[in-house]
Amino acid sequence: MTLTAKEAFESMIKYLEMYYERTGSDDIGSLLGDMILLEDGVTSDPAAWNDWLTCIKIIKQ
Repeated sequence: MTLTAKEAFESMIKYLEMYYERTGSDDIGSLLGDMILLEDGVTSDPAAWNDWLTCIKIIKQ
């Protein structure tokens, strides 16, 4: 199975949401707040998406 960068990002968000539901961690909640995808497809904190793309580049090297 191959995921696009956006699908992988959404998968990570889902994983973190599930973790947050189990733990109630304020740190994870804050992180999720920055990562949420808005209606226009960008994150509430644009740096989160740029950081994600940087991580993809690092892993693919």
